[in-house]
Amino acid sequence: MKKYNIAVVGATGMVGRKFLEVLEERNLPAGEYFLMASARSAGKKVEFFGKQYTVEELNENSFGPPKGDLKNILGGQKGGPRVDIALFSAGAGTSLKYAPIAAEAGTLVIDNSSAWRMDPSIPLVVPEVNPQDIEKNRGIIANPNCSTIQAVVALKPLHDLYGIKRVVYSTYQAVSGAGLGGYRDLENGINGDAPHKFPHPIFGNVIPHIDVFDESGYTKEEIKMARETQKILGDDSIRVTATTVRVPVFNGHSESINIEFNKPYDLDELKAALRSAPGVVVIDDPMKNEYPMPLSLAGRDEVFVGRIRRDDTVESGLNIWVVADNLRKGAATNAVQIAQEWIRMQESK
Repeated sequence: MKKYNIAVVGATGMVGRKFLEVLEERNLPAGEYFLMASARSAGKKVEFFGKQYTVEELNENSFGPPKGDLKNILGGQKGGPRVDIALFSAGAGTSLKYAPIAAEAGTLVIDNSSAWRMDPSIPLVVPEVNPQDIEKNRGIIANPNCSTIQAVVALKPLHDLYGIKRVVYSTYQAVSGAGLGGYRDLENGINGDAPHKFPHPIFGNVIPHIDVFDESGYTKEEIKMARETQKILGDDSIRVTATTVRVPVFNGHSESINIEFNKPYDLDELKAALRSAPGVVVIDDPMKNEYPMPLSLAGRDEVFVGRIRRDDTVESGLNIWVVADNLRKGAATNAVQIAQEWIRMQESK
């Protein structure tokens, strides 16, 4: 099997470090690894695969010259790009600037920011849901929003069986979803320190506000969940609304999802479909106090579903409770899974 050179852009950030952890566990067929970050973090030493890596400063030449560049034609690229796959987690501004440069050099970019998610020409991929969209890439693949990823993994088998008419999301999102600043706000808030990342204290509180509000009264996070769900499931007819809430949990997003189907369903058949769905683990025995919780599921890559019950207030209605590690399946693991699937597709050609 070919060895693929892999770069992690934003390697010193919270999600970047999680990328490294997942890459060590999954052990892709890698040639060389390159760890990249901004000038502020360049030069830092990072332990990875038992070696000391020096973080490079990200710049226009990090991935090599464009494929049509004279240096490449004359052999300066040794027959290919310096980097085959780049996992980006460095913010939308960085992605907008450097992802096209990387793609032009022949690198496949898997981007964790919001920069490309709703671009109709860029695939938005969750491998358990729409792996076929990977092949539509033109050098960039978008990694969805963390709260959307876990939701669609659970929704996909149900949509295939019954057709989803409407979804109502209520999320309970951990502070790590806001990066290191959010994590520190909770950590320091325990001691009574004022928040720096959030507009209000998060310790002992819930904040119904993730990302910025628009004139509709919805936040960007809520709008993203609606649009991304439709794009990933490939069905713009699904009606989606959301309320996204930050809660004083360090890691692990939880979601209450209310679903209305286009046709009646059998509850036993529905539960069986969830149990057999890729990436889904059902924990649903409420009489024994068994249901998914973020505290007990941290560090796992699956999406956990419980509290599965009918909603009799609408025809063909359902309520489910969905929990996942937002730094792993909601970010790093999903991106690495995309890379693995892309490599599998290359090797099968």
